[in-house]
Amino acid sequence: MEAVLAHLREAIERGEYAIGDKLPSEASLGREFDVSRSVVREALRALQALGLTVSRTGKGTFVTANGPAENPVFGPYSARDLFEVRRHVEVPAAGYAALRHSSDDLDLLTHLLERMQRETDNTAWVALDSLFHITIAQASGNPVFGKVIEEIRDALARQSAFLNQLGDRRGGSNVEHRRIVEAIDGRSQDAATAAMAFHLDHVEQTLTSIVTKQTGPSARTDDQNGTP
Repeated sequence: MEAVLAHLREAIERGEYAIGDKLPSEASLGREFDVSRSVVREALRALQALGLTVSRTGKGTFVTANGPAENPVFGPYSARDLFEVRRHVEVPAAGYAALRHSSDDLDLLTHLLERMQRETDNTAWVALDSLFHITIAQASGNPVFGKVIEEIRDALARQSAFLNQLGDRRGGSNVEHRRIVEAIDGRSQDAATAAMAFHLDHVEQTLTSIVTKQTGPSARTDDQNGTP
């Protein structure tokens, strides 16, 4: 997937595919790169998240910009939307979880850590990652925190998969997750909020590095400016 994405991204940035051009079909790209259509589909989704293309049902994938958007989109929410909400919800929720968690909450978080450490399948790891963050929100003792993270669960999963594929985030996330759980286990509100803030900082830094990597001129169509 990374190879297909890199090739298409570079071709778009070099101008081989101009704004408005239609990319080859999934079947054609699959034959060209000798990969399955599911691999091509993942690469096309990543291009769309970067703001380089748009997919039109029954018509194909079209180039909308010759450089990545500063604010990628994951499902119905932009990266900026997600980071703003996560900082205002997950950071304090981690602190409350340190103060209010039950033994069952801690057992589940520890179990999820161990499973993520062993997991080799990216899709399965992403599902565990989402459950990990929901569990912390629920462990806060405030059901509203849990509801908010549940609402953005699919977008978080899309972003997590994107970062793992292009930014190799799994190893770093596993270490950061463990620090969060250790702080919660130690019932240190300050340590838990700091650990969650540190984790979100690194997630955002990775996304920024992906967006800015090897970019060409960042001309945009009007509908790429401002709105996700």
